[in-house]
Amino acid sequence: MQYHKWSGITILVLLLFRLVWGFVGSRESRFMTFVRGPSAVVRYATTLLRSDSTHYLGHNPLGGWSIIALLFTLLVQAGTGLFANDDIVTEGPFFDWVSKATSDWLTQVHKLNQQVIIALVCVHVLAVLFYFFYKRDNLVKPMITGVKQWSGPEPLHTTDRPLIAAVIAGMVALAVYLLVR
Repeated sequence: MQYHKWSGITILVLLLFRLVWGFVGSRESRFMTFVRGPSAVVRYATTLLRSDSTHYLGHNPLGGWSIIALLFTLLVQAGTGLFANDDIVTEGPFFDWVSKATSDWLTQVHKLNQQVIIALVCVHVLAVLFYFFYKRDNLVKPMITGVKQWSGPEPLHTTDRPLIAAVIAGMVALAVYLLVR
């Protein structure tokens, strides 16, 4: 269970970093550039199987909402884990902040949410495979490197911010450490 707790805290740090980065990060990583309204998602989804559908340097409208769903469910998982218990020896770092009944309820949410995460990850992997084999668009490399082969118009500006990212990551890690220790 110790590895489980360490993994949960690591995931929490990564999530909080990504949430902050969604507002101050590079252009394509900001939520405002890839979270679009329902009409844009429907419009994109109706052209998904066409070879001439719009290409995006960052996330497409459907992918943007997929990212929001993944972030939300992972945040629920990490958040509920902070209060969870296994009725044997393991308790989340904030177990004492709530009643036993509340902790038990949050533990159930934590367990059920695991299935939602698995489903969303499967959909994500299938979407990446669809884009790779059907659309001939390699999304794995940009996920790892942050660089995408792009033949469209030049982006208005792309800014690498590794120093800012490192500072934010360090601050988030320190804050989480101080909170859960």
